[in-house]
Amino acid sequence: MNNQRGLMSENSPLLLMKGIVKQFPGVRALDGVDLEVLPGEVHCLLGQNGAGKSTLIKTLAGAHQPDEGTITLGGEPVRLSSPIAAIRLGISTIYQELDLVEGLSVAENVFLGHEPARLGFVGQGEANRATRALLERLGHGEIRPTTQVGRLSPAARQVVSMARALSHDTRLIIMDEPSAALAHDEVDNLFRIIRELTAQGVAVVYISHRLEEIREIGDRVTVLKDGRTVAVGLPARETPTRQIVALMTGRNVEHVFPPRPEAPATGEEVLRVEGLTVPGVFADVSFAVRAGEIVGLAGLVGSGRSEIIEAVYGARRFSGTVVLEGRRVRRGGTAETVRLGMGLAPEERKAQALLLEQSVARNISLASLGRYSRFGWLDRRREAADARALVETLDIRPPDPDRPVKTLSGGNQQKAVLARWLLNGRKLLLLDEPTRGVDVGARAELYAVIRKLADEGIGVLLVSSEVPEVLGLADRVLVIREGTVIHEADAGDLDEHRVLDMIMEGSAL
Repeated sequence: MNNQRGLMSENSPLLLMKGIVKQFPGVRALDGVDLEVLPGEVHCLLGQNGAGKSTLIKTLAGAHQPDEGTITLGGEPVRLSSPIAAIRLGISTIYQELDLVEGLSVAENVFLGHEPARLGFVGQGEANRATRALLERLGHGEIRPTTQVGRLSPAARQVVSMARALSHDTRLIIMDEPSAALAHDEVDNLFRIIRELTAQGVAVVYISHRLEEIREIGDRVTVLKDGRTVAVGLPARETPTRQIVALMTGRNVEHVFPPRPEAPATGEEVLRVEGLTVPGVFADVSFAVRAGEIVGLAGLVGSGRSEIIEAVYGARRFSGTVVLEGRRVRRGGTAETVRLGMGLAPEERKAQALLLEQSVARNISLASLGRYSRFGWLDRRREAADARALVETLDIRPPDPDRPVKTLSGGNQQKAVLARWLLNGRKLLLLDEPTRGVDVGARAELYAVIRKLADEGIGVLLVSSEVPEVLGLADRVLVIREGTVIHEADAGDLDEHRVLDMIMEGSAL
């Protein structure tokens, strides 16, 4: 324990955030948030997607500066003006999407940006020795400092991120969904490391949707809802699940969902899935989607919901059967599913769906270039005309098909992805987190577009981390936990509390 920690009593907060406010154009992301973290404790930060957790940890990590409020660290007021400033004060952040450089070695990643130097040259040998010591401290001496990070397993990469955090003499580590990509035994090892770190006086802010993890590893809990703190410092093990769920639900900002059809969809089946299995991810999943029906998959990150969509689309090899309008889809390969009339709007639209430097028109026509090609030449006038019609139909703003798609807002980028699949006419749309990174006003527009497509006879299979979104938009809901469908019901027969109880506790009530 260093001298600074030694000057503090165990009951004095290491971190105290009071009245934190952060505004972005059109949204007040944090509205007077409080957070208190004690030395050597695991403080769990809970809240649904959109509650403000990401904005709060980015503020604590120095990536955002608060518009109002105070931050005290070790009893002293601090200004976290940048990520470097936060690191120098002993705050390290391990994001869910690990920011490691796959082409560099373990040691190069651990000391990236603060490489040990001698006479102006990087001391690689010293970096390797220091990295080895950190890995051994974490109980993973088997990871070699010289190994390229891209060759490591997700669990090993998590350890490298922790070693990098500890290389800065860290007092506080923020862990954002650290178990999302880990197997059960790897989670056990993660918890062992966390307990050893907290025994040494390091505090951990732990973010997870999995209440069973909170009970096992957490000391206290703070709950955010709609950018506000609704509970501070609840005992993690003693607070009833229903109380935590009740605190997390009941939004002040209403989702504006289009009216659901009064009668269930009676059209022909456009998709039938039977016994769908990807070993180690999900097993024996069966369901159907009818023309004009929206079917929602509700579950936690890591439950297998996105992977089910990827398998249906052909992006993962699977066992079982996938039948699209009576035609069985072969196992693996997206070319066939696209040809048969299936389209996917993936979770990470910027990385997986869009050519950011290209125009809106080119992004819309991307899956249909064959229709504009003749003798090896593209009919750009026809391509632009079709794109302009879809820009008008979906109200993509600004209404300029020649504009680079990277300049559009998140909601309009998502509309461009949907337009791509409407160009040729789709029978089934797979939507994975369709409103991620989209503001509330644009969400309502997207909801209206999705419902309109269903009303026109397109089948929709929807994944969302936000239970209100699934219940408000879908006609029928499958509740998924740890790769298994544990409940199926009409959306109108479910409520948010019940679904959260099921996905967190594992029982169909």
